Parts: sequence; C-alpha cells; structure tokens
Amino acid sequence: MNNLQAITDKTAIGLSVLCTVHCLAMPLAAVLLPSFAAMALEDEIFHLWLLIAVFPVSAYALTMGCRKHKRYRLLSIGGIGLLMLGTVSFAGHEQLGETLEKVLTVIGAVIIALGHYWNYRLCQNHDACGCSEAQ
Repeated sequence: MNNLQAITDKTAIGLSVLCTVHCLAMPLAAVLLPSFAAMALEDEIFHLWLLIAVFPVSAYALTMGCRKHKRYRLLSIGGIGLLMLGTVSFAGHEQLGETLEKVLTVIGAVIIALGHYWNYRLCQNHDACGCSEAQ
C-alpha cells in the first residue's frame, strides 16, 4: 500500500474523530471549565479550518485508494460526508439551530470516517492478495 495514501486515510479518520469530539465535548467543557469559554474553539472559524484540512486529505486518500482497488462507490460515500460537513459548516447554527448543526456534523464526520476505514481495508486486502497494479 502506498504509505502516503495510508497516512492520509488515517489522518482523515483522525480529523473526523476530532470533529466529532469537538462537537460533543466542547459544550460540556465550556460549562465545566469556564476557561474553555474564552478559547476560540467554539467559533465558526474553527469549523472552517477543520474543513480546510479535511477536504484535501480526504480527496487525496479516497482517490488514490479507489485507483488501486477500483471500488469507486467509496468516492460517493466520502463525497456525501464532505458535502454534509461543508453544507453544515457554511449554514451554521444560525440557519440550522445548534442541535441540528451538531447532529449533522457528527453524521457527516462518521460517514467520512467509515469511507476512509473501508478504503484503508480495501487497500490492505488489495496488497495482500498479490494482485498486479495493471488489472
């Protein structure tokens, strides 16, 4: 397996988990630890920067993986997750409400993480089977 492709799959999964943890834990942390309220992690700019990191990493890993194992439906799965995250990020809690924003963000992050997990597993299986790259 291409090391860069494997690293980007794992990075995309990690970013998805970070996004989920942020959405679920920040309100609790802000209540329990008031100093968190002073941090800019709750701002929409944090979501935008995370989205800027997720898009190229996900696009690269899924594209390279699909070229190898030829299961292009994973691009659709990853694309749905990315589209969901992008839409939620730009709509924000002003249009969606805070609860719906969190729910849709978590669902989008889980979809992306699953797509990358399946991509990673398919690439591992492809390498293990001894298939030639020319197929």
